[in-house]
Amino acid sequence: MSEWLVSMTGIEKSFAGVHALKGCRFELQAGEVHALVGENGAGKSTMMKILTGVYQLDGGEIAYRGKPVRIASPKEAQRLGISMIHQELNLAPDLTVAQNIFIGREPRRLGGLLLDDKTMNARTEALLRQMNLNIEPTALVSELTVAKQQMVEIVKAISYESQVLIMDEPTAALSDAEIEELFAMIGKLRARGVGIVYISHRMAELKAICDRITVMRDGSYIDTVATKETTVERIIAMMVGRELYHAEGPGSYETDAEVVLAVKGLSRGKTIKNVGFELRKGEILGIAGLIGAGRTEVARAIFGADPVDAGEIYVKGRRVKIASPHQAVAEGIGYLSEDRKRYGCLVDMDIKTNVALASLGRFSRLSWMSDAEIEQAAERAVERLGVKTPSVRQRLGNLSGGNQQKVIIGKWLTEDCDILIFDEPTRGIDIGAKSEIYKLLDGLARQGKSIIMISSELPEILRLSHRILVMCEGRITADLPNQGVTQETIMHYATMREEALLV
Repeated sequence: MSEWLVSMTGIEKSFAGVHALKGCRFELQAGEVHALVGENGAGKSTMMKILTGVYQLDGGEIAYRGKPVRIASPKEAQRLGISMIHQELNLAPDLTVAQNIFIGREPRRLGGLLLDDKTMNARTEALLRQMNLNIEPTALVSELTVAKQQMVEIVKAISYESQVLIMDEPTAALSDAEIEELFAMIGKLRARGVGIVYISHRMAELKAICDRITVMRDGSYIDTVATKETTVERIIAMMVGRELYHAEGPGSYETDAEVVLAVKGLSRGKTIKNVGFELRKGEILGIAGLIGAGRTEVARAIFGADPVDAGEIYVKGRRVKIASPHQAVAEGIGYLSEDRKRYGCLVDMDIKTNVALASLGRFSRLSWMSDAEIEQAAERAVERLGVKTPSVRQRLGNLSGGNQQKVIIGKWLTEDCDILIFDEPTRGIDIGAKSEIYKLLDGLARQGKSIIMISSELPEILRLSHRILVMCEGRITADLPNQGVTQETIMHYATMREEALLV
């Protein structure tokens, strides 16, 4: 790893008078996996958008292979050999793998009159073989798993002979087995001398795959360290620059407290099979399981978002019929979806509108909405939850992921829901924001709110839950008090398939 591919020094960038980057630097060597980390809003994306020509720098210099360059557009970056794979993949689902890889530069025949599919498929097959990928060039992208789609994006970058590959949260939607596949592919790219910029909030991954780590905070460069010579704790300390919430486990709660939610015999097709449990006042009930276990399906069924075939739901001892989210809210149940941008908020609307979404009835007067009351409620929620924003009139999409999550929680607190379902509450947010969400959930439970928390991160389940339900293939396979429970115990029950229960 001797050749410098990229050197960015003294990088400055402002937007509407706001200093986004202040004298930042970043360097990448050939054959290196270099992590770029920082909280949401630290400036990571802005730095990479300057490197890929999306933004133009206001000051500083970029050198590529030792020569000063001015990257005027993404096309210019691609011509140089710099490609970026975004967290939200940019593939056309109804086109084949080969068509996606060569889109806009398809080989032609008969003087350019016809597309040469045979040549395009052959070239694609050769590229796939280089990376030992078992993917058919003629397969539709929509038929591939997310992991395979990501591999196609990487092969597309290779087809441009890219020497710099930027990966933004590449494992966010992948299983453990798929992450291993991705890491193996990264290893092949590293061996070929490709330099990889690896952006991730998952600290454990950095130790597993990265050679060096550069930390940014509040638009400034903090430090670059060799991965082998540092610790996760040191990286986190540089990222946040403040003390984090360090509860070792869940707080106490009354084990004989009132049962506020009881579910009996809940079933829906093959996704939910005779699920039953109780939730008590002030309790955080964690639901763990592998992808496809049925956790989200149970949450959506309780909230009335999906119909069920059978089952009973009781709220504070009273049997209720919940056929829609509106009825769930009327019963004091709030739901924070794992896909917050699709189901949880309106990113193009302002904060105050989002806070009021679940409570519009209380702000209306003779069919007129009281904007002043909505603004006051939003300001109370922002202050209570510590949302970082200059105003409640700020567009929600302008906030970091962690602050967006707080606003959605504020929506349900404004409605004063007693039962809160949080599905993957910290997905896609940084370590500092996670700490704040942990503190918030613990505080809500102490105030008497009852919480169901679904999470794929077992340390998160163990850290916050008073009790843990484990699911596998639509069934509850264990109901565990959080006393002496380990990740291994949870995984044992999470892989206990139905046939194993019959033995």
